[in-house]
Amino acid sequence: MAGILVIGGGIGGLTLALCLHRQGIPCTVLEAAAEIRPLGVGVNILPHAAAELARLGLAEELQRLGVAPAEARFFNRFGQHVHAEPLGRAAGYDHPQLSLHRADLHGALLAAVRERLGEGAVRLDHRVARVEQDEQGVTVVFTPGRGGAMPPPLRGSVAIGADGIHSALRRQLYPAEGEPKYTGYNMWRGVTRWPPFLGGAAMTRAGWLKTGKMVLYPIRDHADGTQLLNWVFEVETETHRSRRDWNRPGEVEDILPWVRDWAFDWLDVPAMLRASEVVLEFPMVDQDPLPRWTFGRVTLLGDAAHPMVPRGSNGAGQSILDARCLADLLARHGEDAEAALRAYEAVRLPATTQVVLTNRTNPPDAILREVFLRTSDRPFGRIEEVMSREEMLAITGGYKRVAGYDLATLQAHRG
Repeated sequence: MAGILVIGGGIGGLTLALCLHRQGIPCTVLEAAAEIRPLGVGVNILPHAAAELARLGLAEELQRLGVAPAEARFFNRFGQHVHAEPLGRAAGYDHPQLSLHRADLHGALLAAVRERLGEGAVRLDHRVARVEQDEQGVTVVFTPGRGGAMPPPLRGSVAIGADGIHSALRRQLYPAEGEPKYTGYNMWRGVTRWPPFLGGAAMTRAGWLKTGKMVLYPIRDHADGTQLLNWVFEVETETHRSRRDWNRPGEVEDILPWVRDWAFDWLDVPAMLRASEVVLEFPMVDQDPLPRWTFGRVTLLGDAAHPMVPRGSNGAGQSILDARCLADLLARHGEDAEAALRAYEAVRLPATTQVVLTNRTNPPDAILREVFLRTSDRPFGRIEEVMSREEMLAITGGYKRVAGYDLATLQAHRG
């Protein structure tokens, strides 16, 4: 047997492999792609997930690759400052918040898996058709690879579906689930090499969804003093053109009409967008939380288990938390793998369900929704006359508690 079979070599699957290795549990990662290419744009790792990556010995490398934002900043679409609060170590956490290019994070995880588990631990061009199981274990059956060859079925003790938003295992478990739910908002994402602004270590949100909202944060520092800036633009639309594909190309020209007046003293948004190196388009979709993930010796993890709209900087982090929890429980339950999977689901399914639902309704940028509504989308005189700091902190603090990274909770569970 090949031990634990991890279906999917993304952030969640690779983190699980490292967590299993740390526990002395053998595993094999099965990745559908025939080659690993640098895909995607920015990703954030919140302090609770950064703590898990630090336990895996990756903290120094990831801090070298990315940027540790020290502050969250909120503005309306007129460039007026609404709110600021510290992030990561600046807010008292033991671990930083990390902003990275997704390819850099994925590359670091992949290199660590290959170094620690061996080159053969990640098998590329293994596209899963289905998973069969019996009382002794599981059998993963594949479809033909890129060259037409059919990989032989692979036997293991447990199968974990960490194969992302288009999960083959989720589709097998829930064949009648239907299409993702469109939230009513479309999103464009991109990266631009740009001079630092607002101190070069801020996660910045501006505007609101009715007329357009941006999220901006640096993900790489360059030797010439510039940074690679990750940007996200979201706007309310009745329909969307793109299917759920993280890597579908988009057009800056579709965004510019919404932000033509966004030339602020802290950032010229239209100029920054025109300088973009990469633009992607993605509908803001998720799926209703599942009633269960675990069926005997198979379960789901990460986006395959709980796809969520990308608000709150939390999707990758929840996958990392899944991985630590699952590996620990598999180690604790020993030969009783089914009990371990049930215990994992009992912990992580309700926790991630709260995050999925909160991302729909009350993520941290709900501060900007309140300002938008209370000002009727007009410039204000003094923000204190619109919304108190206490109200703003209640929104961001509530999200931290739901997502599991409020400072008090993490300090109470150190170790």
